[in-house]
Amino acid sequence: MNKQLSGFLDFIREQGVIGLAIGLVLGVAVKDLVNSLVAAFVDPLLGLILGGAGNLEEYAFTIGKVTFAWGMFVSSLIDFIVIAAVIYFVFKGLHLDKLDKAK
Repeated sequence: MNKQLSGFLDFIREQGVIGLAIGLVLGVAVKDLVNSLVAAFVDPLLGLILGGAGNLEEYAFTIGKVTFAWGMFVSSLIDFIVIAAVIYFVFKGLHLDKLDKAK
């Protein structure tokens, strides 16, 4: 049993599982922050531009009995772009690309 526990702990150390877990937690926090940013600032600005007020996710159009919620897609796309930009600029700004192992 002790050998299995030792092997598991070696696996965690060698594979960087702790760093992966920290990255996952930080990623979830950044996603929540970006969602708040988009809901508080971007959605109202786009609502003013599009002639409505408030939530971009409420924009949709209907063809027959089918409703296409294009506003929800656009809001999710904006979230994704902002999250990707934040990760990119933090990664480059902290020069984390230089920490990669030499190949």
